[in-house]
Amino acid sequence: MNGNLLLLALIVIGMAGRSNIITTAACILLVVKLVHLERYLPTIERRGLELGLLFLTMGVLVPFASERISLKDVTAVFTSWPGIIALVGGAAATWMNGKGLELLKFDPQLIVGLVIGSIMGIIFLRGVPVGPLMAAGITAFLLKVGQLFFK
Repeated sequence: MNGNLLLLALIVIGMAGRSNIITTAACILLVVKLVHLERYLPTIERRGLELGLLFLTMGVLVPFASERISLKDVTAVFTSWPGIIALVGGAAATWMNGKGLELLKFDPQLIVGLVIGSIMGIIFLRGVPVGPLMAAGITAFLLKVGQLFFK
């Protein structure tokens, strides 16, 4: 029953924070629980991230498929300062996401702080939730910095 109450709380918080993704995810999980399909929760946990990343990657690659990005645009990335900085930024973000995934595997209860922090960022900073991996990656980085200073 605690899980249902937490999911309801996440639905309310997601609605208050105008986070359709959190609200929808919590609603779907609540429905899974209420119709007694809990046996699928481990599969959702194991494969949900992969499916989410698949759809996110597909969304990012649509400009290539729709030919809105040309070969000229791709070569400009390697020959301009903004393009080179974007390459470094993309590589750094991906590395941090990997560290975030490691952190969540090692310390999964941190997801509570990540979700609440993301909601606070949406409400108070007018941020855009891009997912728990980036939040976890930044958290992993901040934990390392904290360890250096407060060891």
